[in-house]
Amino acid sequence: MFEKIEMMRMVHAMGQHVSQRQLVVARNIANADTPGYRAADMQDFDESYRRTLVGDDLRVTNPRHLDSPQWALDAARVIDTGQQASPNGNSVSIEEEMVRAAETKRDSDLSLGIYRSALDLMRTSLGRG
Repeated sequence: MFEKIEMMRMVHAMGQHVSQRQLVVARNIANADTPGYRAADMQDFDESYRRTLVGDDLRVTNPRHLDSPQWALDAARVIDTGQQASPNGNSVSIEEEMVRAAETKRDSDLSLGIYRSALDLMRTSLGRG
C-alpha cells in the first residue's frame, strides 16, 4: 500500500541511503590505521534520487509487469573523499568521519520525522487521528 505513495517511497529510499552511508563511515573508521586505505563516502541522496528519476526506465511488455523502481541502493555511488593521504597512504581523517557520522545521524532523524509525519497525515485523513 505505501509503495504507491511517492513520499513514502522517497523516505524509504532515504532510510536505505542513510543505512548504506553509515556502513561506509564505519568502514572508514575501522580502517583508520590500515596502510594504503582510501577513505570513501556516499554520493548525496538528492543527487542519486534525482538521477534515477530522470534515467532510463525498464521497458514493460505486458501490463502485468512491474515498472522499474524509482530508486535503488546501487544508484548511489560510493565515492573517494579526495582527502590528503598520510605517509603510509591512508586518507582517513577521524575528525572528518565524526562529522560524516553526525550528518548521517541528522539525515536518519530527518527520514524518521518525515515518515512519522506522513503516517500522522494518513491517520488524520482516515479519521483515526
